[in-house]
Parts: sequence; C-alpha cells; structure tokens
Amino acid sequence: QVQLVESGGGLVQAGGSLRLSCAASGSAFFRTSAMAWYRQAPGKQRELVATISSTGSANYAANYADSVKGRFTISRDNVKNTVYLQMNSLKPEDTAVYYCNAAGPIFGIHWGQGTQVTVSS
Repeated sequence: QVQLVESGGGLVQAGGSLRLSCAASGSAFFRTSAMAWYRQAPGKQRELVATISSTGSANYAANYADSVKGRFTISRDNVKNTVYLQMNSLKPEDTAVYYCNAAGPIFGIHWGQGTQVTVSS
C-alpha cells in the first residue's frame, strides 16, 4: 500500500522559515512519481504550490506558483524517498494546510494527510 506522510508544519512569525517533509512508502513508488505540494486556506480552493519531476525524467524540472517563486524551494531525496518544501520569507497569506501529492503512470495519484502551516503577522 502506497502512502505519503507529511511533517514539519507549525506556527511561525512572518519572515520566518519552515521546511515541510513528505516521506513516501517504497522506492519504486517514489522514483516513478512526480511530486508536488498543494495548499488549501480556509474558504479557498486547493492550489498548486510547487512541482518536481520524477527521477530520471527527460525534462527534469521544478516549477512554482508565482506567489511563492523566489521564496519556496522544492527538492527530492531519492535515497530517503522524501520530498521537501523549504519555505522562506513566510507571509501570513501562506497560512494553509499543505498537502503532498504523488502522480505517476504506475501507482497513480496519491495524497498525504496534510500539515498545518500558520504564519502570524
């Protein structure tokens, strides 16, 4: 059974930093999946924050929503089967539940349970 487990959320003051982690169950699952972070603020739709290609992708790349470019960095560790979201210069509008997502041709689409990030002004 494939699984994504997020950690690293919390309460931080504006201007601070947090690093979210998302551990995947199984190297094959992780290696063949493109990974992404989404977020959902209260009363708003879930939005894409950042994506990173699957391991070995011909067009390996990371992409970001305009609202987080230059502040957030997505990365993946293919030994630890973990994807990270480093969030710097946090703003109150970054407050949301952050979800990890995996998508690939073999294992399909999977979501983590979410982790709360709260940025105080």
